[in-house]
Amino acid sequence: MKSLIYILIYFVSFAAMAQDGYDAVLQLIETNNTTLAALREQTESQKIGNRTGIYISNPEVEFNYLWGNPSKIGHRTDFAVRQSFDFPTAYGHRRNIADLQNANAELVYKSERTNLLLLAKQTCIELVHYNALVKEYSVRLDNAQRIADTYRIRLDKGDANILEYNKAKLNLATIQTELTKIEAERVALLAELKRMNGGKEISLSQDEFFPPALPVNFEEWYSSAEAKNPVLQYVKGEINIGKEQVRLNRALSLPKFSTGYMSEKVVGEQYQGITLGVSIPLWEKKNTQRYAQARVKASEMALVDAKNQFYNRLESLYGKASVLRQNALEFRRTITANRNDALLKKALDSGEISLLDYLLEIGYYYDAIVQALEVERDYELALAELSAVEL
Repeated sequence: MKSLIYILIYFVSFAAMAQDGYDAVLQLIETNNTTLAALREQTESQKIGNRTGIYISNPEVEFNYLWGNPSKIGHRTDFAVRQSFDFPTAYGHRRNIADLQNANAELVYKSERTNLLLLAKQTCIELVHYNALVKEYSVRLDNAQRIADTYRIRLDKGDANILEYNKAKLNLATIQTELTKIEAERVALLAELKRMNGGKEISLSQDEFFPPALPVNFEEWYSSAEAKNPVLQYVKGEINIGKEQVRLNRALSLPKFSTGYMSEKVVGEQYQGITLGVSIPLWEKKNTQRYAQARVKASEMALVDAKNQFYNRLESLYGKASVLRQNALEFRRTITANRNDALLKKALDSGEISLLDYLLEIGYYYDAIVQALEVERDYELALAELSAVEL
């Protein structure tokens, strides 16, 4: 019971500490990442573009100066100002569409940001895993070095043979090689974080996992996750844009109007007054309404599919994370309750077991530690993907 309580504390009590460690790195990357900076500028430019072409058309000014022939009839001067406009409700629909398009542009940016920060968090998790391996193999290296030194002394005294000494040296070399490989992977992960951080150095020294617990009720948690998912919000936005486009096309199918002022001057005479005009909508907007309605229907089907895919993926991740969490807890409980590295060292030093027996037995313990670290890493990775919408 005490060991189980210890394991639960291991996974829960320092969760906030680990989260703060990730958050600090992710905040730096969000600030310095050049890809996000470029996406931000693209989003702003797109939002400006969405609000172009939504206002009343430009007025037209016309001036004519005509020479008379024969010259005795004098010259003629015409001047006109015209303003044309769509049916008034069309402008309100255009503004609504622009606002919805801008909201969707922000959602596209948010989705790209989430994907990038998730990748950064996954890199952090891998780095923590390799930090833990470096810590573990450093302990093993010290132990292997101590054993090799001991058997060298014993060989010099005649208490051990060359075969035992060679085993000790081979064990030391194997651990040194493995530690070198782990260090190389760790350096590569730090380089990847540096790249994401706009080329600026970044560090993460954490070497233990303290993941938060899974949500108790998946369905309740999913409802919250669905409301925050930018992809689903984007598809809903496309539906709203399509519906507003239907209303706009309906307004554009109504007559257009024009009004203005016109004057005409000839020798000794002048005419001036207002002009009114109307366009009769017959063929220009044919099928635009049907097209807009078809787009709405397609977007609604896409939303149903996206919700399905999102739910099934999260349900699968939740199940995977549940299994991994149970495995991680069981691994740590078993290792804590049955660790015998100290007893093996004592038995080797007292001569109760041979070096070969020691290396075989300690190998089981070492393998269990590595497997436990891998399961804890996989659980953390599953949690990261599961809670990506929170980034």
